[in-house]
Amino acid sequence: MDNPIILVAEIIGTVAFASSGAMLAIRKNMDLFGVLVLGLCVAVGGGILRDIILGQPPPGAFRDPVYAMVAMGTSVFLFIVVYLKKEILNSRYLTRYEQVMNYCDAVGLGIFTVIGVYTAHSLGYRNKFFLIFLGMLTGVGGGMIRDVLADTMPFILRKHVYAVAALAGALACVNLIDRNLYLSLATGTAIIIVIRVLATKFCWDLPRPLPKEKKEG
Repeated sequence: MDNPIILVAEIIGTVAFASSGAMLAIRKNMDLFGVLVLGLCVAVGGGILRDIILGQPPPGAFRDPVYAMVAMGTSVFLFIVVYLKKEILNSRYLTRYEQVMNYCDAVGLGIFTVIGVYTAHSLGYRNKFFLIFLGMLTGVGGGMIRDVLADTMPFILRKHVYAVAALAGALACVNLIDRNLYLSLATGTAIIIVIRVLATKFCWDLPRPLPKEKKEG
C-alpha cells in the first residue's frame, strides 16, 4: 500500500497476529516449521481470503512479501526466545502469557478488520454489508486457519464475543470512512480492542444452549 500510515498499521497487525499464531504452535510443541506456518497463516490468511473475493490476484501477501517476511521473522524470534528460555511456558508465567496473547490478538483483530474495510472501499465498493463482511473476514480469517491447523475449535466460534467485536468495529469504520478515513480506521480499531480486552477481563460470552465446559482448548 502507498499510504505510509496504512503500511505501519499493517506491519503492527502482522507482528501481533504472527505472535499469537507462533505462540499457539509453540504451546502445541510444533517444530520450527510448524511455528512458521501458524505464524504466517494467521498474519496473512485473512488478507489472502479477502483479496481472492475481491478478485485481486495474486493476493497482496504474494505481491508484497514484506508482510510474510515480518510474520516469519516474528515467529522465528519467538521460537528462539522460548527455545532458550523454556520456563516462559511454565505455570508461573502462564497467566502473563495468556494476557500478552490476548492483547496481541485484540490488536491484530482491530487493525486487520479496518484494513479489510479500507481495502474494499479503496477499490470502489460502497455496499455496507459487503464492506463489513470483508472487514470481518480479514480480521478473523487468519485466526480460523490457525485454529484448524492447530486442531483447536476456532476461537471465533466459542469465546469472548470475538466476532461481535469485529462486527462492531467494522460497522463503525464503514459508517465513518466517507467522512474521515483516519478517524474511521482509528475508531474501528479502538472499538474492537476495547471490546476484546473487556470481554477477556470480564469473561463476556454469547449465550449457549448448554452449560459451558469448565475447560476449553
